[in-house]
Amino acid sequence: MLKKTSFYLSALLGSLAAASSQEKPNIVFMIADDMGYADISSFGAPDLETPNIDRIAAEGMKFTNIYAMGPECTPSRVSFLTGRYPQRVGGMECAIGTGNVGRYDDAIRLAETSGLGLPAEHAVLAPQLKKAGYFNAIYGKWHLGYEDKFSPLDQGFDDFVGFLGGNIDYFRHKELSDLEVYLSGRETIRGRKGYTTNLITQDAIQFLAGCRKVPDRPFFLYLPHAAPHFPFQGPEDDDGGMPSAEEWSTGNRKTYIKMMKNLDASVGAVLQELDAIGAADNTIVVFTSDHGAMKPGLNTPWRDYKGTLFEGGLRVPLLVRWPSKIQPGSTCEQVGSLMDLTHSFLKAAGVDTSQLQLDGEDLIAHALSGKPAYERTLFWRAKRAPKTWNAVRDGDWKYVQKNEDGETSEWMFDLKSDPYEKNNLLDGELSKEIAATRANLRHRIIQWAEIVHPQR
Repeated sequence: MLKKTSFYLSALLGSLAAASSQEKPNIVFMIADDMGYADISSFGAPDLETPNIDRIAAEGMKFTNIYAMGPECTPSRVSFLTGRYPQRVGGMECAIGTGNVGRYDDAIRLAETSGLGLPAEHAVLAPQLKKAGYFNAIYGKWHLGYEDKFSPLDQGFDDFVGFLGGNIDYFRHKELSDLEVYLSGRETIRGRKGYTTNLITQDAIQFLAGCRKVPDRPFFLYLPHAAPHFPFQGPEDDDGGMPSAEEWSTGNRKTYIKMMKNLDASVGAVLQELDAIGAADNTIVVFTSDHGAMKPGLNTPWRDYKGTLFEGGLRVPLLVRWPSKIQPGSTCEQVGSLMDLTHSFLKAAGVDTSQLQLDGEDLIAHALSGKPAYERTLFWRAKRAPKTWNAVRDGDWKYVQKNEDGETSEWMFDLKSDPYEKNNLLDGELSKEIAATRANLRHRIIQWAEIVHPQR
């Protein structure tokens, strides 16, 4: 049976009220799981309306040129909770497999020695916010380690209700393994009734309602949703049993849309509660996805899907509302990444980031400055045996490499003239300029890999 979440125990209230900081903004970070770039109406969804998610853009800013730092769940989440490339941690370059399984050499080695997860000493965002006086809560998907030593409660979060693995049945809250994955704090929850998206929303609303009692303490509310990741189950689709292993990751667009509409309603409930407690004006609200979608999600107009380093695997919509700072209905075209949010949140909270060795930049401050977009260089590596992908975007040049079973494939694009990656500049005879650019980008990937080489 689910115990009441711990953030409003009377013993905490005194200490919460003691830390007054009205100037620091609250932060609500909502992230969809496996949602495509074109799966919300403000980013071009052709077949569904998402009015509540779109409200964030209408009352804030759309960022149209944003990348996840991995094409799968785990590395992307590492990047925005650390503000660094996920490669710096070690073993986290692809999603942790169901049942705590490593999927490439380093991850397998760490799993065998109970080390597959995000170590507490690598966590940055929540611990730094906590030091700055924030009360931090997470409700939803963790996917950064199954073992207790990787608990979010040891990484700066004061409260946690959610699941440890990459996917769970939306009604029974179990995955296709024999591990207990759904927790309140450190205690396993059994028999909790309800649809996962709705439960995450309920926990968030309870948290926000309690924040009314301690208005002088800023909060960080992290809502990593399960939807619309498989198993593809709409809120009315419970047939009384878990899908089979064969059915688990198969779905259709109709069900996907039902999941997205329910997720949109969840966002609306959170926004409504922020209004109700009088916190909306000084709260940074962010909505995004952790990477591109697999089918039946839509990554239009970008190439390909989740798991690749083409734009469709990496490009994500980003919507940010901060009424006291951001002009409604604005747009930012700056190239950025989800690990930039770490830097942005910390700077907004007044944290000195100079000694944190962050790889991300202060994206929100740049957007507020009104300065023109500047060139960025971003790197990616994704490992899942037997494949290793590498990629770099340097200004408008993008180079992609896939190594599989001893064979190497390469692509290079000029994203200024070919944003949809239709014309591989490495096909056919290469000009001197193209050959030199390829050599330079290859070399830069090698240099970057040496810099981010993990120590464990």
